[in-house]
Amino acid sequence: MIDYPRYDRDGWQRWVPSWKLVSGLCVAFFGALVAAAGIGYAWVDVPDVAKTAEAQNNVYYWADGTQMVATGGERNRQIIGLEQIPKEMQNAVISQENKTFYSDSGIDPKGIARAVFNMARGGETQGGSTITQQYVKNAMLEDQSQTISRKVTEIFVSIKVGATVPKDDILEGYLNSAYYGRGAYGIQAAARAYFNKDAKDLDAGECAFLSAMLKGATYYDPAGATSIDPAATPEANKKRALRQMQDTLDKMVEYDHLDQAERARFTSLPKVQNPRSNTQLSGQIGYLVDLAKSSLIKNDVVTQDQLEQGGYSIYTTFDRKKVEELESAVEKVYKENIDPKKRPDTDTHVQFGGASVDPKTGAIRAIYGGEDATKHFTNNADVTGAQVGSTFKPYVLAAAMKWGVRDPDLGPVQSEAERTVVSPKSLYSGKNKLKIKEYDGSIWHNEKGEEWLQKNDGDESLGEPPNYQIDLREAMQFSSNSAFVQLGMDVGLDKVQEAAIDAGLLKESLAGTTYPSFSIGTSDPSAIRMAGSYATFAASGKQRDPYSVTKVTSKDGTIYTHQDRTKQAFTAKVADNVTDVLKTVVEAGTGTNAQLPGREVAGKTGTTDGNKSAWFVGYTPQLSTAISMFRYPDDETIKNRTFLEMYGTGNQKSIHGASFPSLIWKDYMEDALKGEPAEKFPTPEPIGEIVNDVPVPSPTPTVTEKPTASPSPSPSPSQSSTSPSPSPTETCGVFEWQCEEEETGGTGPGGSETGRPEPGQSPTASPTESEEERPGNGNNDNLFGGPNG
Repeated sequence: MIDYPRYDRDGWQRWVPSWKLVSGLCVAFFGALVAAAGIGYAWVDVPDVAKTAEAQNNVYYWADGTQMVATGGERNRQIIGLEQIPKEMQNAVISQENKTFYSDSGIDPKGIARAVFNMARGGETQGGSTITQQYVKNAMLEDQSQTISRKVTEIFVSIKVGATVPKDDILEGYLNSAYYGRGAYGIQAAARAYFNKDAKDLDAGECAFLSAMLKGATYYDPAGATSIDPAATPEANKKRALRQMQDTLDKMVEYDHLDQAERARFTSLPKVQNPRSNTQLSGQIGYLVDLAKSSLIKNDVVTQDQLEQGGYSIYTTFDRKKVEELESAVEKVYKENIDPKKRPDTDTHVQFGGASVDPKTGAIRAIYGGEDATKHFTNNADVTGAQVGSTFKPYVLAAAMKWGVRDPDLGPVQSEAERTVVSPKSLYSGKNKLKIKEYDGSIWHNEKGEEWLQKNDGDESLGEPPNYQIDLREAMQFSSNSAFVQLGMDVGLDKVQEAAIDAGLLKESLAGTTYPSFSIGTSDPSAIRMAGSYATFAASGKQRDPYSVTKVTSKDGTIYTHQDRTKQAFTAKVADNVTDVLKTVVEAGTGTNAQLPGREVAGKTGTTDGNKSAWFVGYTPQLSTAISMFRYPDDETIKNRTFLEMYGTGNQKSIHGASFPSLIWKDYMEDALKGEPAEKFPTPEPIGEIVNDVPVPSPTPTVTEKPTASPSPSPSPSQSSTSPSPSPTETCGVFEWQCEEEETGGTGPGGSETGRPEPGQSPTASPTESEEERPGNGNNDNLFGGPNG
């Protein structure tokens, strides 16, 4: 008989708890949960929606610590009874947000579980998914933190509200506490903010529209919010708002809250009024507040919702005196020269923008955003779409001095050791309609095999004939397009782009590097970024991003302090040599109108193709300022913006950076620097080698011909061309074939009559051809006097 081993059943069973113990523990656990829930339920209070009116202001301060404006939490809020809120508004919110509102318990267990799970993973909590939960969240203003403890408190409050408060009261509280954008808390404030009417007078379409705003006005307000998120354009917001509004109306019909015939009346967005009506934000204040707010939101200091709740003290970099002086300088030029009533065809829609940055810190000291933030809603100191023209040339020079031009015998990608750093004495061709080459000497062609002929202003050649040799200092002084377009090709447009970014421009503001004209300003950076990037040269190559907020405090103390982040974008040798060349522009070039007696000034003028924008950007060691001028219908969206020509504007033949922009710059800078000592720029160390890019012309053989009339000599840089210049709308293009075609009245294959590429086509004319004023060019009506007269 086999003796099987015996197992001691008592051995393992003693480690397994009995069913009585398990049952007891479960009962105890659930009992504890019930007790905790009971305590939590008893501990919380039902919120009082009226207390939401106690939200605080945000207070903004000038750089000297004095108060600029108090605005934010308290504005635009008024509580009204449910009987004053249209049934359509009530049903719109219920249909879109919580169709079971009148029958549910007031909480969404799945939504709560999802929020807790997200928090456990370190993610953000999600908003309440029922109207009751959203109402509770809106009403609990004393704590807007995104924590598990707050979410648990919110759950208990929601349960208690759902069990003890009538549904109509909850709906009334929600509609009176919700944020609709534009500083409007509650449906009455929203009705006034968007439609300038009382809530009781809203129709079904307007109600459906306002329910869309509850999704987040940043992305649904038709006015847009690009200062907070570039994706929140007016075009995109209108599409989102219309889609959401139509969906709400459809659901109202589906849930028997709206008759189909009535619904059919509302197929487009209702007309809304202008977004800013707070008189405290008039003049430049609204632009300053928007700039500071967007900075805080973009840098994740606070959220937009937190700012709207208020309670923050925001200390800015803005110098009140400088802001007022910049505004005064613009207004002076406008009042003395711009007359829309007298010259409606040329002087309407004239806009100016400006920004002033401290090179030593990056602090934005002043901006000019437009005539009035409550009337003109696009901040002209920020991105407008206006191309910068020849003010881009300093980046080409910086790239040539930092990396150098490429060896024509080597491949297109070359190390610094293989390149040759250029000196300001390097020689390039200033010839008008110069045939642009690749770095290796071969002729540049586009994808269609067309050549590029680069024009200068007034169809004039610069330099000594017959090969029009000119050094880079003089080329910058008189803004030779041909010289800098060819220099950009020799360096490589990728390196020019890199230099612009190193100086402080944002990559997204730069045009593509496919075409040679990139070097003469087809890009459209903001005035703030232009002032900041020139400040890099003023600071001997030290780059600091422009900033507008130094400190933010709240009831919790200081929550943000600006930290200086400086990088050496260029060596002092490169930056100081760029400055030295730009000094020549102001001393005896296109920028003489910007001279400040007793002070050293460096700067550059810029004008674009079709005379559609003009710039002057300049600096002293203490302050860098950019001024822009352009025309477009007020607050037309950036994407669809059509810039208008400025021929005849201000009773001038054409507008250049050397005209009104430089006058504004000079007037402002004289006042802004008053009382400050005159500082000198560093003396630059010698840099680079003298590169000669101008080919020696082949000798022309002598041919015996019949006597003919003597040809007119080629104009020198100080003379106007003796041949008639083409009219502004008939300028010769930049491809070789186009010059021939346009002389006979044609536009060339694939060309547009405006000189700009049609969609999907390659350019057939230079997108930007700087048209700078210089001594004796014949393009000035003597308003501005001096060497530019």
